[in-house]
Parts: sequence; structure tokens; C-alpha cells
Amino acid sequence: MTSQTVLPDGTVYSRRRNHRPFTVHPLEAYASIVGEEKIERLCDVSQQLKGLKLLELNSTAQGGGVAEMLFSSVPFLDLLGIDAEWKIINGHASYYECTKKLHNLLQGMKGTFSPEMKQIYGDQIRECVANNIIDYSPDVVNVNDPQPMLLCQYLKKNGESWFWRCHIDIEPAVRSSNGLLDLIHEWIVDYDAAIFSAARYVHSGWPVPKFVIPPFIDPLSEKNRQLTEEEIDRVLNKYGIDSRIPMVVQIGRFDPWKGLDRTVAAFRQVRKEKKCQLIIAGGSASDDPESEKILNDLYETTAGDEDIHILNLSLANRLENYTEVNALQQTASVVMAPSTREGFGLVVSEALWKSRPVIAGNVGGMTFQIKNGQTGYFYHSPKVTADKILYLLDNPEAARKIGEAGRKHVQNRFMIVDRMIDYLMAIGITLDSASANYRRSESITSFYPW
Repeated sequence: MTSQTVLPDGTVYSRRRNHRPFTVHPLEAYASIVGEEKIERLCDVSQQLKGLKLLELNSTAQGGGVAEMLFSSVPFLDLLGIDAEWKIINGHASYYECTKKLHNLLQGMKGTFSPEMKQIYGDQIRECVANNIIDYSPDVVNVNDPQPMLLCQYLKKNGESWFWRCHIDIEPAVRSSNGLLDLIHEWIVDYDAAIFSAARYVHSGWPVPKFVIPPFIDPLSEKNRQLTEEEIDRVLNKYGIDSRIPMVVQIGRFDPWKGLDRTVAAFRQVRKEKKCQLIIAGGSASDDPESEKILNDLYETTAGDEDIHILNLSLANRLENYTEVNALQQTASVVMAPSTREGFGLVVSEALWKSRPVIAGNVGGMTFQIKNGQTGYFYHSPKVTADKILYLLDNPEAARKIGEAGRKHVQNRFMIVDRMIDYLMAIGITLDSASANYRRSESITSFYPW
């Protein structure tokens, strides 16, 4: 994606405006991965909602798992006959500082969301309303995460169904008494339903119907397709990486929750025993003002270490970025993702899909992807984790077997086809309830056996 892909009003994708700058593969291509039966079920469910006008709202088209899923799900829904559209908020720097603070507080960081922050947040939302961010009447609006959440209070019209999708690990906020749940309560009461990535994130006190739908990967996207040796070599040569030396790789945002210090500490233990290299690669999302500081700290702590490569991957061209991430994952000997908080962690699914052995944090949605010792491993201390990395480097057959088990796990549980079935069913249930003038306020519906 380039900057020209997003229209001045924040439109990323729109069938009605004939602005469809990216696409997905035909359904037949997915059938070879998930099976014909699931494709038939998808078609049956989507047929009931054909022609539905659906708007996805979030805060950025640059970086992060939400944007990545929308790049696949929106054209995928369009392919199914859903009139899908995607828009992003155009926000000021102070607004993104507030929303990042809110995100961190929900995930357990200490502090408060001050009255001044609430004012900045509200002023930005009201500016979006004044700028006519929604210039038509969709049937369904899906708001992703807290950044655009308050829009519902100002813009919801009769006959529309609004969903709030929470991609964050809010379990710490549920356990604490920092007042954030009350704030979200004020914002969520106008919604018709909420979607969570896991049942453990559901807060029963919010008076809306709740659906549990895990995230997904698109196995045929540029980030997940099988690359040629020439494509991989081109990326490694660009960054001066020697493919003959075993690679420990971590990919993701430069974010305080990603456990980057854990990875560096474990790698330095490994390197005492074995020649290898560490690649930490990521980018900066436009709604994340913290990333530059995290990146600079990382440069400082690894300065002069020739075996550690810190790559600030450009987001100017989305497909090029995806290809580079894909190449690094496909050539990794071990993939690290030792997050301390994580709503889901798509990077784990991506690496597992490529049959890479993964060591991840025992937190959030990563616990649904990693079955310790079966589909991957959980991070412990630097020393214990270093021993596990050494075991995987010294035993390629064991690494291959656990990688293959991880790939099968993702194939069975975290594919776009399955999760779009869930999403469309949630929309259908909510629309049916609205037409019957019945609100299922206390219900929790899970499409996955957590």
C-alpha cells in the first residue's frame, strides 16, 4: 500500500466509490487449503446477507494486526457479494498519544486516563463527525478497538447495527479497578453487539450481546504465500543477512509489550554456545507514537553487536513490506514472540503456518496458538529459553516436527474462511434480533471451542 491508496477522507476500500486498490484470491484457491465443505458453508452463510452494506472503521491502514486482517477480509467479503467498505480516522498526534495510553491502560499499564485525555479524545471524534466520516447509510458498522469507539454515540442511525470489535487483551482491566471498564461502558451502551478474540476477554458487565471470534490469517496473502528462493535471497541480500548462519527472528511492532528485551537477553545466552544471528524486524504504525522511542532504545542497547540486525521495515509499500516479513519468517531457524501482553499475536500464526518453531509469551491469545511442547514453546527465563533455542538449532528434525504440528494447528483453526463464516453468522444473528425487536443483552456466543 502507498499513501495514494488511502483517499483524503480516509477511505481505504470502497465498492460503491469504485476504489478497490487490493484484492484476494478466488474462493477456489482457498478450497485447496480448507476443503470444499467449508467453502460451501461460507457461500451458504454469505448468500443470506448478499448486498449488505458493511463499513469497517479503525485508526490506521499502516501496520498492526487489525489493518492486516482488514486488507484481506474486506475484499474477501466483497468477493462474497457483501458491499464492503473500509475507512480510517484521520487523527491528530495528540489524539493518537491518548489512544495509545488508553490501549496500554487496558492491557495493564499503571496510570489513569485523565480528564484532559478524555477531552482530546472526544474533540477528535467530534471533528471526525463534523468532517462527515460516514457519508452514507451502511446497514452494519464494525468499529475496531477503542480509537474510533465513541463515533457510535454521534453517528448511529435508526436501522443500522453497530458492532464494536475488541482486539486487545483487556483481562488486566477486567481484574483491576482503574475505572476504564466504566468508561468503556459509557461508550458501548449504544452498540448492538461486541466481538472479542477470546472468551477470557469478555466483560459480562457491558450490556450488549457478545460474540467470541478469534483472528485469522490469509494463507494466500503476500505475507503468507510460499516465496521462491530468488525472492528470499533478494530480501536477505538487501539487509546484509547471511543465510548460512542460523537465524533467530522476531517480527512485530516496536512496542513495549512485545518482549524485545527478553529476546535480546535469550539470544546473547545462545550465542555464548553457538554461532547464530538475531534479526528483529518491525515497523511503526501511524497510530502508535511510542514506536520511535522503542526503536531508538533498541538501537542503543544493541549498538556494536554485529550479530544483531535491527530492521526498521518501511511501510511505504505494503506488499513489499509483507514480502520482506515473509522472507524473514520462512528462513528463520526459530521465531521469537515473547510478548508480555498480546490480544492474539498474528505473527505467531504466520510463523506456525510457515512450519517454523515458535517461542512465545504465555499470555493472551498466544495461549490458543501454542500448545507447549506440541505446536511451539512458551518463554520462561532467558537461560531456560536459550537452552530451548539451542535444542532447536541442534536438532533440526525436532524443529521440523514441531513446526509441522504448528502449521496444522493454524490450518485447522485460524484461517480466513472459518472466521468469515463466524463473522457473517454474528451479523446475521444480530440483524435477526433487531428485526424481531429483541435485544440479546446478556448472551455470549462463541464460534470456537475455547
